[in-house]
Amino acid sequence: MTPNPYRTMALNNAWANATLYGAIAGMSAAEFAAPRPGFFPSLRETLNHIHEVDLYYVDALEAGGRGRSVYEREEIAQVADLARAQADVDLRFARFCSDLTEETLTQTRITERQDGPVQEEVGALILHLVQHQIHHRGQAHTMVLEAGIDPPQLDDFHLQFGRVPSARAYWGG
Repeated sequence: MTPNPYRTMALNNAWANATLYGAIAGMSAAEFAAPRPGFFPSLRETLNHIHEVDLYYVDALEAGGRGRSVYEREEIAQVADLARAQADVDLRFARFCSDLTEETLTQTRITERQDGPVQEEVGALILHLVQHQIHHRGQAHTMVLEAGIDPPQLDDFHLQFGRVPSARAYWGG
């Protein structure tokens, strides 16, 4: 097992997002917003949702205090702009996970919910955020295929066998 599996999961998240955005980099704003089959009606809405929820949970992990106000923003319409914004929050998440201690993992953070604040353990918040990303990124993956773009391989990060070159850069070799 890696010394810090949370950091590794955060780096995998960043790599998978960058890889997915790289595959759709040439997509026009109209193609990005076009109706696609999925939980959210377009690739744009799906990827904006991932970004927005990342903002919410990373803010909670950092004890930033923004709470639900992160949702008070306009949807990002251009692939390149959303890719940059996602990369920024991915970096924040990876930095947070890089500095974790066993004590930090058991600390609690406040998540502001519609019915009021809820205390959650840091470790559980991290695991939920990673699972949320994987869940919706899988939906986006299908939308990319439906758009006529060859979807990238997103599961070859952790193992030596089959590790794609772009994942090696995140692993350091």
